[in-house]
Amino acid sequence: MKLIIDAMGGDNAPVEIVKGALQGQKRWGVDVILTGDTAAILKALESCGETTLPKGMEIAHADEVVEMCDDPATVFRRKKNTSMGLGLNMVKDGKGDAFISAGSTGALLTGATLLVKRVRGIRRAAMAPLIPTTTGKAVLIDCGANADCTPEYLVQFAYLGSFYAQRVMGIEKPRVGLLNIGAEDSKGTDLQRETLALLREAGEAGHLNFIGNIEAKEAIKGGCDVIVTDGFSGNVMLKTMEGVGSMAGSVIKGIFKKNLLTKLAALAVMPGLNDFKAMMDPNKVGGTAFVGISKPVIKAHGSSNAEAIENAIGQAVQFAQSGIIADIEKNIDLMKIGRE
Repeated sequence: MKLIIDAMGGDNAPVEIVKGALQGQKRWGVDVILTGDTAAILKALESCGETTLPKGMEIAHADEVVEMCDDPATVFRRKKNTSMGLGLNMVKDGKGDAFISAGSTGALLTGATLLVKRVRGIRRAAMAPLIPTTTGKAVLIDCGANADCTPEYLVQFAYLGSFYAQRVMGIEKPRVGLLNIGAEDSKGTDLQRETLALLREAGEAGHLNFIGNIEAKEAIKGGCDVIVTDGFSGNVMLKTMEGVGSMAGSVIKGIFKKNLLTKLAALAVMPGLNDFKAMMDPNKVGGTAFVGISKPVIKAHGSSNAEAIENAIGQAVQFAQSGIIADIEKNIDLMKIGRE
């Protein structure tokens, strides 16, 4: 398998991106194409102890970089040879099996939509990270790609998330829940109530294993396998979880540092605390796929370090091999609601 990685995207590019690519190449056994400034990439490789280009690694030169301040709607027209744009075009043309970037989320989503294209019939691509729950993990869809949504978008997200849970997580009949402020049918805005009716129809028809509305606290307890929501609410939920995890870690650390007795207790529970920390660490996750795009495009978080890129490579491999895009294409008629 050959992966294309934007070497210039993200806060820690290119050194951490290149280092992560080297680690991921060894761990996952993939070939890698790094897009970006050749001199900067070679210098980053040298800082990682590589005096020559490693076997199975190539560089595709790009003169420009998509900056965080660039307008996602116009950047690919104004900048014709960016590391992100080059990578997107290469995966579109079949020169790699997946594309990974830690660059601007808005630009990557726009570029994936305009250059790689959505699966025909999909109205909006969505970000679908796996979030930790009491019983394991759940797909959160969407988590930031689409702040303003229609019921049609959310219904499609439910199908996309269900296919993701089946193919990537191995769940035969994923439980799909609609994120809301209560379980009752009357709760939420018009968006939630209209979406609820449509998802219930899909559930009764046997197309989805829809369980109804679900509150965030119940979702975190493992109440469903797929959490369907608009990108605004999903992003708030995701960032809140990350913040609470960080706060809990700091508070617990302070408790165990109080005296000798608590320090001894810390030694006994340290493995469990480290496991908890890993659950909430975005670097352990690596990134998330844009589900609904016709080729695998993975968004790594902007502050990705080498570990995050290594794990994003693993996500890309898993996503590319899962068959989820074929599932979406095969079942697109079930997801069409209203006008095309």
